Amino acid sequence: MKLKSWVAWLLVVAFLASEVLLFSALRQKAAAQISFQSEKQRVEQLQSQLDQLKHSNADAQGAEMARLRAENQDLPRLRNQVTQLQAANEKLTQQLKTTSTYAQQQQQQLLKLTAAQQAQAEAADRNNCINNLRQIDAAKQQWALDKNKPPDAIPTMQDLLSYFPSGVFPVCPSGGTYTINAVGYLPACSVPGHVLP
Repeated sequence: MKLKSWVAWLLVVAFLASEVLLFSALRQKAAAQISFQSEKQRVEQLQSQLDQLKHSNADAQGAEMARLRAENQDLPRLRNQVTQLQAANEKLTQQLKTTSTYAQQQQQQLLKLTAAQQAQAEAADRNNCINNLRQIDAAKQQWALDKNKPPDAIPTMQDLLSYFPSGVFPVCPSGGTYTINAVGYLPACSVPGHVLP
């Protein structure tokens, strides 16, 4: 009988232990289900956020693509304008070269004309000076005849003034200085080349 009571008690203890374990397992299962539900809601929220991000990202990509397409629509027109500008630039460069060449030719011709005019002016000045020297020599010779002066006599400018028209002594057009010299010698000018022949 003791054995039966021990077995009965053992069975009761085993039953109680199994009930405690079952209760504990049920509580853990309920806690796990709550945790699972919570995680499931969290996953659903994350999925919703991910979907929203995908949608907004797709919208942003679409907007960016539309912007890029709009920008790229102008690209062929801009390339065409660049090509036209390059062609115009080449044409203008060619015209500039032609104009520059023409201007250089004109400048060379102008320099030649200026040199020729300067040479003519110098020749005219030289001829005028030589004529002045002839007049001075003629006046000097006339003075010597009128005053009975020997060939070594040297008249002054004042002595010769009355032998020139309007009583004015000639002046070298190139700014030279005249030397009257003696009656037997030709008058001279300080400018090289201005010499009586």
